[in-house]
Amino acid sequence: MMKKNIAVLGTGSDVGKSIIAAAICRSLADRGVKVAPFKSQNMSNNSGITPEGLEMGRAQIVQAEAARIAPHVNMNPILLKPTGEKQSQVILNGKVHGNHTAMDYHRNKGFYFKKACKAFDRLEQIYDRIILEGAGSCAEVNLMPNDIVNFAMAEYADADVILAADIHRGGVFAQIIGTLECLPQKYRDMIKGFVINRFRGDIALFKDGVDWIEKQTQKKVLGVLPWYTHFKIDAEDSVEIEECNNFKHFDIDMPAIGIIRLPHIANFTDFHSLSKTKGIQTIFFDKPDHLSKFKAVIIPGSKNTRADLEWLKNNFKEPLKKYYQSQGHIFGICGGYQMLGEFVDDPDGLEGIPGKTNALNLLPVQTVLKAPKTTTLSDFQWKGAKGKGYEIHMGYTNLNAGVSLLEINSRNSLHCTDTDGCIFEDGRVAGTYIHGFFDSSQILSKWFEMIKLDMKHPLDDMLNLKEKDYSLLKEHLEAHIDISEIC
Repeated sequence: MMKKNIAVLGTGSDVGKSIIAAAICRSLADRGVKVAPFKSQNMSNNSGITPEGLEMGRAQIVQAEAARIAPHVNMNPILLKPTGEKQSQVILNGKVHGNHTAMDYHRNKGFYFKKACKAFDRLEQIYDRIILEGAGSCAEVNLMPNDIVNFAMAEYADADVILAADIHRGGVFAQIIGTLECLPQKYRDMIKGFVINRFRGDIALFKDGVDWIEKQTQKKVLGVLPWYTHFKIDAEDSVEIEECNNFKHFDIDMPAIGIIRLPHIANFTDFHSLSKTKGIQTIFFDKPDHLSKFKAVIIPGSKNTRADLEWLKNNFKEPLKKYYQSQGHIFGICGGYQMLGEFVDDPDGLEGIPGKTNALNLLPVQTVLKAPKTTTLSDFQWKGAKGKGYEIHMGYTNLNAGVSLLEINSRNSLHCTDTDGCIFEDGRVAGTYIHGFFDSSQILSKWFEMIKLDMKHPLDDMLNLKEKDYSLLKEHLEAHIDISEIC
């Protein structure tokens, strides 16, 4: 049996650390263990909101849901949200701590590590076992002396390490052996076993590979996880949407929803409920060539609204105008909502150089970016249909015409009578600040009506779909990993 705390580290980025950690959380929780996830530092623009109205990384929210507990910022005390190639907004304990260059943040790693350790200590006082997640490769020799996510955090937590490797990428033997060779002996000794992820084919044919790895490393292969397609878990990174404009398997007889893949796209998990809906297809794209294929086009959230707005105008302004004139439907979420308006003004330079950027002028709204950041869990209604979502945005948007899209009934459990969003004239252009807008079956049905899409398939709430997927994830883990080694 492993120590009470387990760290899932990886041979590289996107090898499955988040999913494996979530699966372990659900498996332990269903055995009656009081378990919680933890990642000291996340780098992602895919964030969410806790019940307290604080911001944290999506991966640990998913893992908390899998553990059947409410997410808390102690589970992810540091979140870096990239705003450009060398700069990120730093979220510390759920609140904006400032914008820092990579070098500035690097110089202050000691400060942030202490903050992460204190958050871990608070978490450990409440839960029996903590499942830690690493970041990227745990064997980056140039970063290791100042790494606050991988072995340094696992060592502080007195955690045994599971090393995850991705066989689908190829070179899994080199991944594992190369990682061990890059590590000092004390870190090698912390690794208690390997999980090989994303295997395709007959696992029995990989037995010789397992035997070779165990002989070479004198460590156990805890299991080989096959590739799965029968369930979907929210991802931390946007790797899953890197492949754009993929019309290879496009079904001309099935309605399609297009999502513009902005350079700084944020909260792409807003569209998982659409991708799970039977009878439609969703496609991320970054070229305007195929707009006519879509029943509706969505402009998603952005971590750098004005920069993405300039990109959008350069590539999509006239095509989107023609798409609208040809009876197409356009919908914006958060930054995408702001871009649909008349302008986005950043007088204080929250996203870079202060200034005003003219927008697409498809909605009669005007946006001013202002601190502090709005971070709320929000209950809302749309013409009697009820939904739950969350808001993460800077500033405010004023309506000059049109009507509000939604009624906001509560924010962070406090009753209110606010409105949100805008819908213009014939309803073919609309926008909202609400992330998770499509997760309610009532709201999704109402939106399909608005875009004149007659759905013949029953719709399910995202919450119900998530629970089914977490159960399938647990079954997947326990079918292919010696869970007794972990529990």
